[in-house]
Amino acid sequence: MRQVQKISREVVIDPSETTRRAPFKTDKEIQAYLQGALHDAYRRKNRVRFSQKGTEWLKVLQQLLNHLGYQSWMYREGSRDVYALETTAEFLDFKFDILSLETSNEKAAYLRGFFDAEGGIPHSRTAKFYIQLVQKDKRKMQTIGEVLKSLGIHTGALHNPSHRVDPNYWRLFVSTASHADFARIIGSSHPLKQARFAERMMI
Repeated sequence: MRQVQKISREVVIDPSETTRRAPFKTDKEIQAYLQGALHDAYRRKNRVRFSQKGTEWLKVLQQLLNHLGYQSWMYREGSRDVYALETTAEFLDFKFDILSLETSNEKAAYLRGFFDAEGGIPHSRTAKFYIQLVQKDKRKMQTIGEVLKSLGIHTGALHNPSHRVDPNYWRLFVSTASHADFARIIGSSHPLKQARFAERMMI
């Protein structure tokens, strides 16, 4: 019998559902995704804490952690619509190197987690479509660009949008010709980003 984890009175989540939908074939790929997702988290003592407006993506992370056998707990921060997910999963490493991953699928899974944490696409259906990845670590962004290229996904030049506003903020745009390949190879496990991809790219 599959374990069903209750998160709140209103929502009951089947932990197998996300792994059945997502393109993860192995536990190593799930771990790689979560390592990439760490870019939207921080460590507090022995706990890793993710924080988001809304709970959609946090529920996905909780399901994946549960699939790997790790506990996590979610709570609302004050009266705002901001929620946190905390876990003590020991494999999560903020110094993790994507180049240590052995397969293309594991690297794609890491990039999917990175994109869900630090990437963006337009909210508006009428806005010009783009796919961007951002981060304050220039060396890491250079590595991200190299790994994308190794997977056949091309990007524009790594650049700083405004040195005056933030000299340490770096951005990569996926080339228009590689949008479909990014959606197919990398994609997203963030429910809101998944919906935008589906609307704009007919996937």
